[in-house]
Amino acid sequence: MAADIPVNTQLPGRGPVRLVLSDDLERKRLTVGFRWLLVIPHFFWLGIWGIGAFVAALANWLATLVTGRPPVALHRFLALYVKYATQVYGYFLLGAGPYPPFDGRPGYPVDVEIDAPAVQSRLTVAFRIVLVLPALLLAGALFGLPSTNSGSSGQLFSFSLGVAHVAAFLGWFVCVVRARMSRGLRDCVVWGVGFGAQLWAYLLVLTSAYPDPDPAVVLGELPRRSDPVGFEAGENLRRARLTVLFRLPLAVPHLVWLALWSVVALFAAVANWVATLAQGRSPAPLHRFLSAYLRYQAHVYAFLLLIGNRFPGFAGGAGSYDAEASIAPPHTQNRWSVAFRLLLVLPAWFLASTFGSLAWMCAFLAWFAALVTGRMPRRLLNASAQALRYTLQVSGYVLVLSDAYPYSGPSRQAAATSAPAAAESAFG
Repeated sequence: MAADIPVNTQLPGRGPVRLVLSDDLERKRLTVGFRWLLVIPHFFWLGIWGIGAFVAALANWLATLVTGRPPVALHRFLALYVKYATQVYGYFLLGAGPYPPFDGRPGYPVDVEIDAPAVQSRLTVAFRIVLVLPALLLAGALFGLPSTNSGSSGQLFSFSLGVAHVAAFLGWFVCVVRARMSRGLRDCVVWGVGFGAQLWAYLLVLTSAYPDPDPAVVLGELPRRSDPVGFEAGENLRRARLTVLFRLPLAVPHLVWLALWSVVALFAAVANWVATLAQGRSPAPLHRFLSAYLRYQAHVYAFLLLIGNRFPGFAGGAGSYDAEASIAPPHTQNRWSVAFRLLLVLPAWFLASTFGSLAWMCAFLAWFAALVTGRMPRRLLNASAQALRYTLQVSGYVLVLSDAYPYSGPSRQAAATSAPAAAESAFG
């Protein structure tokens, strides 16, 4: 990121724009079923309020450019608008259950706190609309953004689906069936909503703190999980500029070898599926081979995504790279889940595609930052690592290395366990 503003040194989640989450995961099936209709009055009011917020934002930008600090009245009005928008999208995307008020008052289960006006650099205020562009790209992958496409019939309006919207779509089915939102999907939603609040606060010149996609900063304390397939990024943020510059060409031999290995892994996965279906447990030789393949996949993509620094080896050995996948040994699996594995994995595949977009967007921005600073921004590393962890869990589930459904929410990695972590819902 061109001006990769230094990572917030405060405690996670305690920046000038803080997500306040008090949701109990309980949902009413009737309001979930008609959520798209129930939210229409809020979107109508949000649009009207947005007109006033646009005018106030211009006035706030000019005043802050002159005085170096947002005027209290304008700051209060725009902060209330951001709070209300956060509550509305929290409700719309099933991040919360109760119907939100129309005035942005505090106390909603998905809310945001914004610090009082503070001194800001006039230079960053003057170029705010340019500096915000990297954050907008991240928002497109994490939350989704409207866009226009040129077609035969002219300009067409479209909306890119981010992680939060796909998580809300899957969560809709979970809530209708269980009357309860899964923790993982809820956290995906509020991760996107919380980042959106940071983005709007920065764009409206309410704060000079650059939007931070690190889930630990957005959500605060993350759950610590011991999933059968996990991923842990290294702590070393230094990156050699030369290898960063030529990262894609350097990865070509690994991509070729990974493609060749994938052909063999396909046959091994089919054999593993048949054997696990028959005996209820993955045979040790097949499990060992497919685990090495999955570890190698993690090494290659960690190298490509700038999560790892060193050039990885070609064997997928455990502990051989500075960004490592952990895979539990074979354990008893439910034969029904094994039999219908390719059908059961479809929702996770859908969500994994958006996580993949997020990881590549983080890598794209980190490439510029690492070339300039010689370091991988921590905020991008953590966001990308969470995305890669989920895609690896999906791969492990497809390869029948475990019957634990991929956990969709951001989490901290504990040691991999030989037994599946308790599933909260069919979609994790």
